[in-house]
This record gives sequence, C-alpha cells and structure tokens, in this order.
Amino acid sequence: MDVLMQARMKNLLLTCAMLVTPVSFSDTWKELEAVLVENQSHSMLVMHRGELVYSYGDVTSPLLIHSIRKAVLNGLYGLYVKKGLINLDLTLAQLEIEDLYGLSETEKSATIRQLMQSRSGVYHPATAETQQMLSSKPARYSHGPGDHYYYNNWSFNALGAIFTQLTGKGVLEATFTELAEHTGMQDVDLPIGHVRDEEDIDDLSKLNGFYQLESDKSRFPAYHMRLSTRDLAAYGQWMLDNLKGESIDLPADWVVLSSTAYSVTNRKYNLGYGLLWYVSGARQPGNFNSFYHTGLGVHLLGIYPNNDLVIVHRVNTEEPGFSRDYLVPRLVQLVHKAI
Repeated sequence: MDVLMQARMKNLLLTCAMLVTPVSFSDTWKELEAVLVENQSHSMLVMHRGELVYSYGDVTSPLLIHSIRKAVLNGLYGLYVKKGLINLDLTLAQLEIEDLYGLSETEKSATIRQLMQSRSGVYHPATAETQQMLSSKPARYSHGPGDHYYYNNWSFNALGAIFTQLTGKGVLEATFTELAEHTGMQDVDLPIGHVRDEEDIDDLSKLNGFYQLESDKSRFPAYHMRLSTRDLAAYGQWMLDNLKGESIDLPADWVVLSSTAYSVTNRKYNLGYGLLWYVSGARQPGNFNSFYHTGLGVHLLGIYPNNDLVIVHRVNTEEPGFSRDYLVPRLVQLVHKAI
C-alpha cells in the first residue's frame, strides 16, 4: 500500500471513530439521516475528495456484500492483468474449462472478457442462481458469445475458478490478503469456510467468507464474502484513486475499461454494464462514467468520478424485515444534493 493510501486509511480509521454526523450538518444531511433511520439502515459512509464527510452506524462490522462480490473480483483481475498473469482474451477452450453437463464448442469460444461483461452466451446451470435470474435466463445455446447481455452467475462463478487457475490463489483468500493490503481494508480477519449443497456450517456469521457449491448444478462454487462498510469504502476509494492516477496498482486504463458500458440494461435511466460493474451515464470528453454495484437492492458501493465521490450503504440483510423500497436511488440523490 502506497504512502497516500496509508495516510488516507489512517485518517478514515480515526475519523470513523469520532464522526457520527457530517462536519456541516445541513437540512439535506438531516433528511438523509431520517431516511436511514426510517429504513433501518445498518451503516453508511461518504467519501468526498478523498476525505470522509459522512459516517452513520457501525462501519466496522463485516456484513454479507451479496452481489457486490463481482465488483470486488474486478479489482483482483485488474491486479493480475497488470502482473501479466491474466489475458482477458483467453477463451474457455484455451483454459480447458468444462462443466457438469458439458460445454459446446461455441460456448467454449467465449473469452474471459465476455464473461466479465456478462455476455458469455453460456447458460449452463449455476450455483447461487436466484429465482429472478432463472426467470430471465435465456434458453441454452440461444445466443453466441458476445451477442447478448444476461446477468449470469455461471459466468461470475467461472471467473472465480479461472482466477484461481491462472494465479494459484482462491478469490476469498486473495481478497482478504493481497487486495486488503493494496486498498487498506482493516476488518478482514475472520476465517473462510465451505458450504456444499444443503449442509450447514455451525455458524456462518463467524465466517468472513465462504465458498458455496451446488454439486448437481455446476463444478464452480459461488464465493460469498463479508466486508465492513469502511472496507468497501476503502476499496471504492482505491478504484477512484487508480482512475485519477493517484495509485498505480492497476493497469492505466483498467478503471475506464471496467466502467465502459458494453450493454444497455436500462434505457430510461441510461444504465449499462461494464466489466463486473454497473455503469451510469454515457461518457463524454473530459468526463467519466459513474460506476456502482448493489447487493439485494439495498447494499451499495457507488463511485462518482466527476464528483470525486464514493458512497457506501449497508443493511443487515440477515435480519428479517429489511426495507427494499427505492432506498438506494433516494440516498444517492440526497448525497449528491448535500455535496
């Protein structure tokens, strides 16, 4: 971790211990806090120009990040692309990737890049597919690689296995050691476990991460992780610093490449999907796309380069009764208004 990042994370650690309200507590910040209380939010952090300007709740306790795991994997891939160990244009055939029910030659022509874009065209059964994913899943072999966007857990899980194949490191292990060191994460000291099929681990809440395998569906496990609010903020700030050239851990064009929209996911709101990140807005000269990822619709890691802003919002989704009603867009709107 470079000197700038060390200083920034030290400041984040000290400030989180003291700051429970913004330095300037305007009416907009008060409105934001009322929304957080009303919706039983667990915690929230806002970083502006590299400094912490808002902290709410318990920012040090790790919570499940759900689908934000994909955005975290993006950072790991970036580190190893820079080291020359990962080539995004390798195909599944070249990697000798196979799965339980076989992959066609066309499916095996999909590249790592297309898996990261969620445009692989591989619709093989996958571990940890939600009912919503299944209801929108295209028929097997209905699209070729690169032809169609579908938010695809098979691709995401296979990317985890490919990362291990090419680097010799597990996704969770690399996140809690190497990525934590680069970004300044501080709350990643819990153990890692494995869940196979329906068997239970005595207490999953004691695990910082776990690999989930549904052995009747796929050879590739899903990799679930818990991160604290301040650790997600540290990761988001690291991505932003790399984009601005203040950190050089990632390839020079990695964040721009990752935040380019290769698919349109919502025309009304001008949203798309990049490399393991959702993308907001069309890039114009001198501007950068905002990019973000959500988990269960309530967790948010949002990076807004044109405003030099990182927003993290958390809900304890392992407690029943949490709200999901348009919470994240409202919070983002209020933060931008306050800033």
